[in-house]
Amino acid sequence: MLRFLEHRIADRRILRLIRKWLRAGISEDGQWSRLEKGTAQGSVISPLLANVYLHYSLDQWVQQWRKQARGGVIIVRYADDLVMGFQYRPEAERFRQEMKARLAKFGLELNEAKTRLIEFGRFADADRRGRGEGKPETFNFLGMTHACSKTRRDGRFLIRRQPVGERIRRRLGAIKVELRRRMHEPIAEQGRWLRAVVQGLYNYYAVPGTTHYLNGVRCQVNKLWLRTLQRRSHKGRGFPWARMQPLLDVWIPKVRILHPYPPLRLRV
Repeated sequence: MLRFLEHRIADRRILRLIRKWLRAGISEDGQWSRLEKGTAQGSVISPLLANVYLHYSLDQWVQQWRKQARGGVIIVRYADDLVMGFQYRPEAERFRQEMKARLAKFGLELNEAKTRLIEFGRFADADRRGRGEGKPETFNFLGMTHACSKTRRDGRFLIRRQPVGERIRRRLGAIKVELRRRMHEPIAEQGRWLRAVVQGLYNYYAVPGTTHYLNGVRCQVNKLWLRTLQRRSHKGRGFPWARMQPLLDVWIPKVRILHPYPPLRLRV
């Protein structure tokens, strides 16, 4: 790690500080223990150091490997999570084996439980149908499920993305618990909190193709809030829907796409 940093950092004081950071150890339940390898989880500098380490141990090697590959090779990496695309399956299989050897030199290894080789892309559906197989597999990356699809207008290939269902279910469950805790707060305070939560979901998940899905999530949030307000009354139904609708219009933002495709996002 320090050798990698020395490629860009000449100040010995900075390197000494990072060395102390790496050897600081961890404290759990008031007990300190020495850290023999790696960086302390939760440390503010750990994500930065991890990216530096992977830049030299993986990224630069991939850039050299792709130059001698047969067909196109793409890589998208975020921290320690990555997706790679190959034009030909034999190249993907060869890369997987060579990547294991490369990572082993730096004390790293693939998580086999999360590593898959799938057929994906504009020709995957036709090729699999020709072999009598089912639809192309999907994969999850950065909280989104990616699937092969087609446009409705002209049938062109399209990568369909939608939030990973399990994550959204967990998020709705957390909202339900928090609403129960805030049950007797003023409605305006509940509304301000819900608006921030829902807007946060849109800020991450509002990409093309997710409007219908996010409308369903918004509907579930509305129902959770309505049930919470109804529980405030001993009658159980003391908060009618007619009174609820104006609150939703004020506090719960409607779905709109915030991350359009690059040609629109980068247009001046």
